[in-house]
Amino acid sequence: MQNLRRIISHFSKKTLVQQYPFGHHSHPPIFPFFLSLSRLHFGVNSNLSTLGGRGLDSVPRNFIKWVALGFSRGSKFATGFTPFQRKPLDSIIDIEKAKFQSPEDLIAVWDDYHLGRGHIGTAIKAQLYNALDQRSISCRHFVIPLWRGSGYTNMFIQVQMPNILFTGLEDYKAKGTQASPYFTVTHYTELAESKGIVLIRGDVVLPSKLSDSEARWLLETAQTFYLNDVKYRLVERFNKETHEFEFNDVLRALEIPVL
Repeated sequence: MQNLRRIISHFSKKTLVQQYPFGHHSHPPIFPFFLSLSRLHFGVNSNLSTLGGRGLDSVPRNFIKWVALGFSRGSKFATGFTPFQRKPLDSIIDIEKAKFQSPEDLIAVWDDYHLGRGHIGTAIKAQLYNALDQRSISCRHFVIPLWRGSGYTNMFIQVQMPNILFTGLEDYKAKGTQASPYFTVTHYTELAESKGIVLIRGDVVLPSKLSDSEARWLLETAQTFYLNDVKYRLVERFNKETHEFEFNDVLRALEIPVL
């Protein structure tokens, strides 16, 4: 915990003011390596490819169990939390029927189910999940600037697989372990061996703080920082070499102007 406080303290001395104005920029730059809701990463660096989907008409109508989704919280943020009591995967989809579906159809149905429900549904290739899992063991935390029209807000993340939590850096600095996550992410690994995919579900805990589209962008961006070798070096500096960490390097990596 002392090391985490030192990291945050060091970072706060180097970071720019929250909601830093960017002059006449009216929208965020286009960032690389985005995860489409119906696509998978097939390369750890910049090599991306997709699973070609066949559409939903080949998927049984009763494949998804249309049950109310949600989770209960019994954890503290950032101090080695107890994982959320997530919804079991078999309460969302029929695992037996899933055995006869292709990865493409599984992803399509998973994404379709979460659309418009206040949740985010996506997937990642199993080997990339394993890489993310391994890299997060020694690098639990990072800070990502979230673009908001004329500036950005710094978001603090904690990666403790199969969960990822996001909250505002200013909230974490002010409230510490009492800071509420804005956005939580759960990875479902049950189909990793049989289908080669890991399903991902995101929940926006505080809609007043974070929109669905912002949450999706944060998830995609966090993945790129942990899975891209060059960007992961910044994550390592933040966690292991605090004195060498420069926040401007993060801005440059995201193609955000450094003024």
